[in-house]
Amino acid sequence: MDISGVAAALHSRLPELGERIAQRIRSDVDAYDEESLIPFDSLRRSCTANADLVLSHLGHADAPDPSPARETGRVRAEQGVPLADTLHAYRVGFELLWTEILLESRTHPEVSDDQLVSQSAEIWALFGLYAEAVAAAYRETSAELTSQRHARRSALVEALFTGVIADRTTLWEAARELGLPEQGPYAVVAAAAGAPGREPLAGIEAELRQARLASAWRLLPDHQIGVIALPTPAAESACLRVLRRAQARVGVSPCFPSLRDTPQALRFARLALAGLRGTGPGVARFDDSPLAMVVAAAPAEAAHLVGVVLQPLVDLPVAERARLLETLEHWFAAAGSATDAALGLFVHPNTVRYRLRRIEELTGRSLSDPRAVADIGVALLAVRNAGVGAGEQPSPASD
Repeated sequence: MDISGVAAALHSRLPELGERIAQRIRSDVDAYDEESLIPFDSLRRSCTANADLVLSHLGHADAPDPSPARETGRVRAEQGVPLADTLHAYRVGFELLWTEILLESRTHPEVSDDQLVSQSAEIWALFGLYAEAVAAAYRETSAELTSQRHARRSALVEALFTGVIADRTTLWEAARELGLPEQGPYAVVAAAAGAPGREPLAGIEAELRQARLASAWRLLPDHQIGVIALPTPAAESACLRVLRRAQARVGVSPCFPSLRDTPQALRFARLALAGLRGTGPGVARFDDSPLAMVVAAAPAEAAHLVGVVLQPLVDLPVAERARLLETLEHWFAAAGSATDAALGLFVHPNTVRYRLRRIEELTGRSLSDPRAVADIGVALLAVRNAGVGAGEQPSPASD
């Protein structure tokens, strides 16, 4: 079976044939209709190369060479053309080429209908082979491009958090590449990882995107950190709802207006995470209790403060210590009202007042003196963070 004459005749018209195939693809496949995405000259060259590949194989019966097909898959992946449209275009091109082979065969009496039927099976086997080559190269290139984008994105996020990017123009370019608005407000989030490399907030970027909140993230060995754009007054509440659904331990910074402030915001987010009470999941905002966050950031200084302000109380037997600390907690929560504190403690207000006088005697500080109240309040936060409560043994102040 030999249709080399048909292949040679078509081969002599290869430039015109490549252009016609390109025009048909541009007409039939929507994704190929955009000149800025796929320049027509690039499409024509690709069609010509692939037609040359098929005709050369038909003319010489050599082993198929999939390299032009692979090049087509690589280029289309780089151009961002969907794989389904790329394969559709490939089929359109093969159909037109086969039509041209049939038309040319009518001028070659030596080519019988049986030969054409047999040749059609080979043509479509070639189509399958080259389509596989297109798809394989497309997927390989897409995976490589995705890896490069992730690496680039991760590097930009890292640059934001470390303060490497300070120039306003560069910050704007980084924001645009990360999909963040140029202007804030923003917030930084830090979430504790349960194990190195494990994302505590897996899928968070997609969830925030569904809430129409742009974000960019970086995974560290012990934390997952991210910067989130909060463009509207309701955005922060929506962000917190998403974070709480993640069931992780999360700290959130105060809002800030410029990406230049990202490193400082990361520090605040980590302080908020360090000040999160308990061991289970939760979300702590730095702004909810900034003083508690500062205490959490300086454990050695906080321990010394406890020794200076509350050590006589901490040294009491466990039951009395727990009773007085609990009374202090309720009194502060009640904004200094003994009556309201008594309601929470289920005792008489006079009992609260007695306990408060006992605390004043032990500490040598008056709860009517604002400066003394401030000292005791901060020391109480330090006691809470140190875990000195009903049953725990206090650590020495020198620790």
